[in-house]
Amino acid sequence: MAKQRVLTGITTSGTPHLGNYVGAIRPSIEASCDDSLDSFFFLADYHALIKCQDPAMVRQSTKEIAATWLALGLDTDKALFYRQSDIPEIPELTWVLNCNAAKGLMNRAHAYKAAVQANEEAGEDPDFAVTMGLFSYPVLMAADILMFNAQRIPVGRDQIQHVEMARDIAARFNHNFADVFTLPEAVVDDSVAVLQGLDGRKMSKSYQNTIPLFLPEKQLRKHINKIKTNLLEPGEPKDPDSSTVFQVWAAFADAAETARMRKEFENGIAWGEAKKQLFELVNAELAPARERYNMLMDDPGHIESELRKGAERARAHSVPLMQKVRYAVGIAPIT
Repeated sequence: MAKQRVLTGITTSGTPHLGNYVGAIRPSIEASCDDSLDSFFFLADYHALIKCQDPAMVRQSTKEIAATWLALGLDTDKALFYRQSDIPEIPELTWVLNCNAAKGLMNRAHAYKAAVQANEEAGEDPDFAVTMGLFSYPVLMAADILMFNAQRIPVGRDQIQHVEMARDIAARFNHNFADVFTLPEAVVDDSVAVLQGLDGRKMSKSYQNTIPLFLPEKQLRKHINKIKTNLLEPGEPKDPDSSTVFQVWAAFADAAETARMRKEFENGIAWGEAKKQLFELVNAELAPARERYNMLMDDPGHIESELRKGAERARAHSVPLMQKVRYAVGIAPIT
């Protein structure tokens, strides 16, 4: 039976944090060990340019994210791990798809609509500071997916629309030209935790409330101690279901340890003690990978060679696919 192809992109616009690890990296690496799946993971550095105009940050983030996935045990002989910008067929396909994607479809994209709404509320022109990168972001994402004819696209709920747009664009191309593209499906795993950050909101770089994944031990302890809690004293029962400390605990602990800590909350564990135990739990899981990460960050040549290896394997798929697309739309040698 043919393997199901799964594709995931990671935008290179910041330092990986605990939320990224729990919500995307850990489950993706686990899934890549499944022999029934054909896993594609890529560093979305073209996507990073939409939000980040700091070249040094894009370069550093690319290095950090690649090192993170490798340090956490991604098998690059099994899973295909590559940098988006190393695949020249992706921007080429993006242009072809741009010529087929309906502008009305792009008008309905959540990110664009949110930018327009914010401008209107501020009394600005609706398209103030809206770049074509932001507007046509769903087309680039469609090219990422369709280039490798991935069937399953693991995403958060906020990204479902983009996968549906990729499906719409693919169907339109297949109808107008030739049956080239597989229609992708969004896969949302509701069992994967969405971690809260230091302030109780969703852990996100944009909120500046993250706990970076591979902080040194002392810094990790300091960040965990900064997690916002209420003023309940030791001995007073605490609600685990409204606590960021407990939520992070549950994302790292097994069922038995989660049940034990829930009982500790009901018995009024002191916040300082709960955070101390949380630090020890998180640090124990991350310490071996942190050591590998630091070694990789000191050896950029190895990271680059892994990405080059992935690009070579990826282009074995992208070059013939792009030849089909060119032929389908009439770009071909004159005979």
